[in-house]
Amino acid sequence: MDEKALPGRLPERDRPWVMRTYAGHSSAAATNALFRRNLAKGQTGLSVAFDLPTQTGYDPDHELAAGEVGRVGVPVAHLGDMRALFDGIPLAEMNTSMTINAPAMWLLALYGTVAMEQGHTASMLSGTTQNDIIKEYLSRGTYIFPPAASLRLTADIIAHTLTTMPKWNPANICSYHLQEAGATPVQEVGFALATAVAVLDAVRDSGQVPAERMGDVVQRISFFVNAGVRFVEEIAKMRAFGALWDEITRGRYGVQDPKQRRFRYGVQVNSLGLTEAQPENNIQRIVLEMLGVTLSRDARARAVQLPAWNEALGLPRPWDQQWSLRMQQVLAYESDLLAYPDLFEGSHVMTALVDEIVTGARVELEKVLEMGGVVAAVETGYLKSALVASLADRRRRMESGADVVVGVNRFTETEPSPLTAAGAEAIEQVDPAVEATATASVREWRAGRDGAAVDAALARLRADAATTTNLMPATLGCVRAGVTTGEWAGVLRQVFGEYRAPTGLVGAAGAGGDATLVAVRKRVAATATELGSGRLRLLVGKPGLDGHSNGAEQIAVRARDAGFEVVYQGIRLTAGQIVAAAVEEDVDLVGLSVLSGSHLAAVPAVLDGLRAAGRGDLPVVVGGIIPAGDAEALRAAGVARVFTPKDFALTGIIDELVGVIREANGLTG
Repeated sequence: MDEKALPGRLPERDRPWVMRTYAGHSSAAATNALFRRNLAKGQTGLSVAFDLPTQTGYDPDHELAAGEVGRVGVPVAHLGDMRALFDGIPLAEMNTSMTINAPAMWLLALYGTVAMEQGHTASMLSGTTQNDIIKEYLSRGTYIFPPAASLRLTADIIAHTLTTMPKWNPANICSYHLQEAGATPVQEVGFALATAVAVLDAVRDSGQVPAERMGDVVQRISFFVNAGVRFVEEIAKMRAFGALWDEITRGRYGVQDPKQRRFRYGVQVNSLGLTEAQPENNIQRIVLEMLGVTLSRDARARAVQLPAWNEALGLPRPWDQQWSLRMQQVLAYESDLLAYPDLFEGSHVMTALVDEIVTGARVELEKVLEMGGVVAAVETGYLKSALVASLADRRRRMESGADVVVGVNRFTETEPSPLTAAGAEAIEQVDPAVEATATASVREWRAGRDGAAVDAALARLRADAATTTNLMPATLGCVRAGVTTGEWAGVLRQVFGEYRAPTGLVGAAGAGGDATLVAVRKRVAATATELGSGRLRLLVGKPGLDGHSNGAEQIAVRARDAGFEVVYQGIRLTAGQIVAAAVEEDVDLVGLSVLSGSHLAAVPAVLDGLRAAGRGDLPVVVGGIIPAGDAEALRAAGVARVFTPKDFALTGIIDELVGVIREANGLTG
């Protein structure tokens, strides 16, 4: 019997999704070499990780960039860097995704200019700019400008690309980090769709797009989602996303063509669920999470990128990324998944689960719209508080054992892992000289350009920003004149102002019925009494540009529940600002959270600042993704404790913080 004629088979196998790995580090040249190797291994699209200075609009020689250059992505400070990044890679043949939010317009202008230098037209380019600034205020923290100004930039990009780059996805609504910040499936769908409504409303209300072309706008909006290990629920979530997107775009924007209303998304499976303990378990987690966005043909991802098994330990090596790429290739080419129609059509279980998520997400969406939309929900702190509370609830379930995490809170007995036997060699190491090289490079670039042309381009950008003029033409002029990332963002900072998002701690629920917290509360109160103070005071600090604040916020919530007075000023602080706050608030302990890998630069800067301020006696603890060797170096520098992701029991951490305060003050017990 002809296997292809079996009942239920598709006439032809589906085409596989675009396969990517999220890549970028050290320098444009090093990342270019990594791109070439990945493409040679069968990767079918590029996904560019930019470093934190680039994402937040700073040049490598800015004070806040110290320790962050080239760490979590590639530094791109000007057109020369973008040329080097894609040297020898024909951009008209690529499908490129760029994770760049606040300066998305700038990076897209650089990319388009390089493509034209290669001899391609803008209309030939396909790819995506992750251009969802709302989730940056809620989770990832790489925002620059206030919400309204940020949405204006997004609308300008969409209007520009609609006519000049018809194959490009100019806005990528990103629910990925909402899930990492604590969102339930219902919240993830509801909040992400509220963001999409805000983007589409901004485009419609800008007057730059005729009403009859809103279908073209909708067709080019894509989504970037998270897929957790509860893969059956994830399948239902994606089907619910599609159903609600169809409903919204047809009803609110009058889009009649079903093809234009199709829910189009790419995915990065859940990095947050990867564990430092027994990291080999991360392989099966990644595979299961991949199934959640590929099993359902009617809601299958257009593009998939998988994390590597060792991302909870540090920056993956090329071999680790290859392993993740091969997972996709085995599923797409060896299995029979792509040979069949949708496997869940007619399933009563799946239909009921989808309906439940749709109903709940519709309620969340309506609640946000009644507040005046997603911008108002950000500015009032509603969305952030909801996510902090949901994440606190998730943490409680894990700490109680209600949610099992294999190797972390159950089945912890283990054999030594040969995967990590190499120690620091098990992850990619970024050469400390990268920052000095990038700093020298950007200064050389500035010295070699036409200063008058730069001034004129920036003056035009400043003038246009003060009006409602589309900013893409002025931005392209800045690119051609040789303006740097920091200069472009600096002008817009002057016009739009900067923004500090709500922390979400006000009113956030804590540990509730955690019985062990009672004993910690008594110890906190007793220690405060022995020190002669009303309450113990903890400063939670986020130095540098690392905006992943979920862990810091959960520590702050649990410490507050334990009786601490918590001082938390949010993300993106200089060492000087943290030291000043510690002295002015007369705190008993400083806790620093660093997840970007910049701990060896950021933490000593705070320690030196405290000594210079006469508070070298103030104990400092650090939490983050910190290799064992680096932890030893931090302790040798004067850090009292180092916490890593394997330290998951928050109440136990708070108890240890009390112990640190007692040790520093000569108290026993």
